Amino acid sequence: MLPADVLRQVRRLHLRARRVVQTLLGGEYHSAFKGAGLSFEEVREYQPGDDVRSIDWNVTARAGHPFVKRYVEERELTLVLAVDVSASQKFGTGQLTKRAVAAELAALLALCAVSNNDRVGLLAFTTVVERFVPPNKGPRHVLRLLRDILAFDPQKPGTDLGAALDYLNKVQRRRAIVFLVSDFLADGYADAFRRAARKHDLIAVRTADPREAEWPAAGLVRLEDAETGRQVVVDAASRAFREGFAGRGRDRAGAFTKLARGARADLIDAGTDGRHFDALLKFFRQRDRRRQGGRA
Repeated sequence: MLPADVLRQVRRLHLRARRVVQTLLGGEYHSAFKGAGLSFEEVREYQPGDDVRSIDWNVTARAGHPFVKRYVEERELTLVLAVDVSASQKFGTGQLTKRAVAAELAALLALCAVSNNDRVGLLAFTTVVERFVPPNKGPRHVLRLLRDILAFDPQKPGTDLGAALDYLNKVQRRRAIVFLVSDFLADGYADAFRRAARKHDLIAVRTADPREAEWPAAGLVRLEDAETGRQVVVDAASRAFREGFAGRGRDRAGAFTKLARGARADLIDAGTDGRHFDALLKFFRQRDRRRQGGRA
C-alpha cells in the first residue's frame, strides 16, 4: 500500500498531465509518430484532388467511372520510457528536481500513448535495471506506471546507461519508440547507445540543472557526489575554478550532443526551470515537420 502523500502526488501528476495532453500535446504526439503501415479501409468515388495513383482500376472498370482506394494509418505503436532513477537525478536548484522533470515528462508521454491507443512500458534503471514493466495499454496501466515513476525507491545510487540499453535491446525485440530520460552523467555507454539507436527510434531526453553548467561566486563550498558519496571542498570565488567548471560542463554536453547526432537519435533538453513541457511540444512539432518533408 502506497503512503497517502504518494497517492496524492500520483493523482496530482495524472490530472496535470491529462489536462496538458487533452489541450495541447495529444494531437502533436499523433502527428509526430507515424504508424507501422497502412491498412485498407474502403473504396469510394474519385473526387477532384485525389491522387490518381490511388485509383482502383478494377472497380472503376465495373462502375464506369473512377473509384479510389482509401487507406488509414495503422497505429499500434510501442513506446518505452527508459528512465534514469539514480541519485544524481534528485538534484535541482530550479523549480523542480531532475527526477521530477523526468516523472512529469514520462507521465505526459504515457498519457499521449494511451490516448492514441499505443502501448507503453517502463524501464527504470540505476547501475542495474531496477524495474521493467512490459508495454501495455489502458488507463489502469498508465496509473501503474505513474506510481512506479513517483514512488519507486531504487536500490542503487549509481548509473549504468550501457547495461540499461543492452537490457532493453534484449527484452524489446521489436522496434519501439524509446524515450531515454537521463542526465547522462556517466561514462562508457556510447556503443550501447549506438546499438539502441540502430534498433529503435531512440529519443534522448537530457535532464539538466543550471548549476551543472555554471557556478556562482559563492566562496568555499562543500560538494558531494550523490552517486558515490565523495566530498570535495571548492573555492567558488575563484574565477579559474568557475571557468574550468563551466568549460568541463560544455565539453560534456557537446560530446553527448555529438554522440546523439552521430547515432541519428533525437535529443530533447529538459531543464529544471519548468519549461520542459515546451521542450516536448517543440520536439513533437519538429518531428512532424520532418515527417512531412520540411525542415526540422
